[in-house]
Amino acid sequence: MTDFVAIQITSSPSVADNFDLLEEQIKQLPNKQQLLVLPECFACFGARDKAQFDIAETLDNGPIQTRLSDLAKRYNKWIVAGSIPIKPDVETKDSAMPEKFYAASLVYNNLGERVSRYDKIHLFDVSVDDSTGSYKESTTTIPGEHVVTFDSPWGKVGQIICYDLRFPELIQEMPQLDVLVVPSAFTRRTGEAHWHALLQARSIENQCYVVASDQTGVHENGRETYGNSCIYSPWGELLANLPVNEGWVAAKYDYALLAKIRNEMPIQQHKKNRKII
Repeated sequence: MTDFVAIQITSSPSVADNFDLLEEQIKQLPNKQQLLVLPECFACFGARDKAQFDIAETLDNGPIQTRLSDLAKRYNKWIVAGSIPIKPDVETKDSAMPEKFYAASLVYNNLGERVSRYDKIHLFDVSVDDSTGSYKESTTTIPGEHVVTFDSPWGKVGQIICYDLRFPELIQEMPQLDVLVVPSAFTRRTGEAHWHALLQARSIENQCYVVASDQTGVHENGRETYGNSCIYSPWGELLANLPVNEGWVAAKYDYALLAKIRNEMPIQQHKKNRKII
């Protein structure tokens, strides 16, 4: 039986259509507790930047969050809900942030309760040699400030989103992880170059499972995403991979393997505090 699942879809600007795609994938899974990871921007992708603000919700209030909670409870899943746009609190919003939101990855347990929220810290403001060319996520998105983990039936889970994967120091700030979840919308160009190398490195250096869910294919606005949703073991082994199609990949959690790797190579105990001179 499987414990970890990464779902891969080609999201469109239609929230309703994307949820239908998502539920079709979930229906194929066994009715047992599993940690299910969705891609970044799973609910709306491939439209103009303003489309994300148009569907943005306040925390714990809105149809996207309600349906996520319902899916988690109905299908007995822990859902790491990729990322959705969450509006800033009234108290923190100011004139310098018009029509901006947090790219928030919300986590729901199998009772439908929200148990965690991570706001994407590193925003994708880069140039890429692809059909889009220039990406400026900070135009619409407020960067997060907090390192986030949550407790689960599979141990300690660390949360990052997409571009965060390139910043290992963020993950090093977390306590010893059992699982790292990586909802993403990696571009095809950067994915071909770096996706698997980065995921494997994070699994090896943190001695944890890595469950990575990515968007795939060509989207309505011409943006191309890489796919290759996958799961890595704490030893850096590729346990499952889905190259291009919509669907899902799954793998089993093996606590005995996790303990054996850490006992034989106790990296956490060997870490040193160094002075910069």
